[in-house]
Amino acid sequence: MAKAYLGLGSNIGNKREYIDAALELLREHKDIQITHSSSYYETDPVGYLDQDSFLNIVAAIETNLDPKALLSYCNEIEQKLKRKREIRWGPRTIDIDILLYENYTSQDEYLTIPHPRMCERSFVMIPLYEIAKDISIFGHSIGDIVEKLGQEGIRKIAYE
Repeated sequence: MAKAYLGLGSNIGNKREYIDAALELLREHKDIQITHSSSYYETDPVGYLDQDSFLNIVAAIETNLDPKALLSYCNEIEQKLKRKREIRWGPRTIDIDILLYENYTSQDEYLTIPHPRMCERSFVMIPLYEIAKDISIFGHSIGDIVEKLGQEGIRKIAYE
């Protein structure tokens, strides 16, 4: 099985319910096993700022799906949870991004791995660091990347 990391985020309605529903749909697939998931983080919007804050997590998975089949399934989950793509970086019920997939790299127009902007985003790197402290991305340790990004605009949420 291949190891991959997924970023999940929502900023419409009950954000946690959307993320939890996406995680459940991932668990239901016979070729995906969630091995770890980060804490929930509330984050300020990036890009398009006139919208509600986001709730984000990162999940580590093991999968028998190849990267394109995994992307297809993630897109299927987004459709089931009624994601609309109207504004770039705009509001969404759920967003699922493949951040990393083993040592796989792709610059395909439909699938770019590693995720091209992940190292610029605290809402990706801080939850990823929480569950994968020893990885390197683009030749840099995740600890160094997180240290340079800082903690501004991101707050860990404790749910009971």
